[in-house]
Amino acid sequence: MIFDTKRHPKTELFLRKAVRELSQADPVLAGLIRQVGPCKLGMRRRNGYFRSLVEAILYQQLTAKAAESILARFRALYPSRSFPTAEGIDRTPGSQLRAAGISSQKISYLKDLSRLTLNGSFPLRRVSLLEDEEVIRHLCQVKGIGRWTAEMFMIFTLGRPDVLPASDLGIQKAVQRLYGMKTLPSPQALEHFGERWKPYRSVAAWYLWAGTDGNALGRPQPPAP
Repeated sequence: MIFDTKRHPKTELFLRKAVRELSQADPVLAGLIRQVGPCKLGMRRRNGYFRSLVEAILYQQLTAKAAESILARFRALYPSRSFPTAEGIDRTPGSQLRAAGISSQKISYLKDLSRLTLNGSFPLRRVSLLEDEEVIRHLCQVKGIGRWTAEMFMIFTLGRPDVLPASDLGIQKAVQRLYGMKTLPSPQALEHFGERWKPYRSVAAWYLWAGTDGNALGRPQPPAP
């Protein structure tokens, strides 16, 4: 598991090892790693799991700028909280959420996530104990959460080290450009291609995002609906 560098010294050691072994295994990726610099992956505390899923839903199919604007208006509905709780979202009328710029479809997703969390049928605390594919199955119980969103959660929230979001458009484009492919690789082709990056595919994915258009932060791009 990848630990938050601010709280656990093992994170930096792990990432150094991952970068070293990826560079040895793939000379092309090694060039990108040198260009981008140190990897900045980490994970959130367990009480941030609900927040991560809410943000993932809000960001779906939007540019980062548009999503950040909606997220700010959404959070402003709950001024007494650092971030809205499941109970708070469940009690908020849909009209208020729509006024914050959230689509009716995403409102239904947020309500579903909140209700499942409140009634105990979606226990987020146990997610960190599950294997990767079990995490995906567990999260996909919620409306609006598919495999891509679950993979983002595993990489950026749980800190799982070996996840390759093969349907991510940003990664597909980066691989096509970096490796001189004539066509965009399919998810299946990318899964096969990414075997060379095991067991550090999350780190490889971060570098592929970070190297896209010189974006050192790395911005995942969900598959088209």
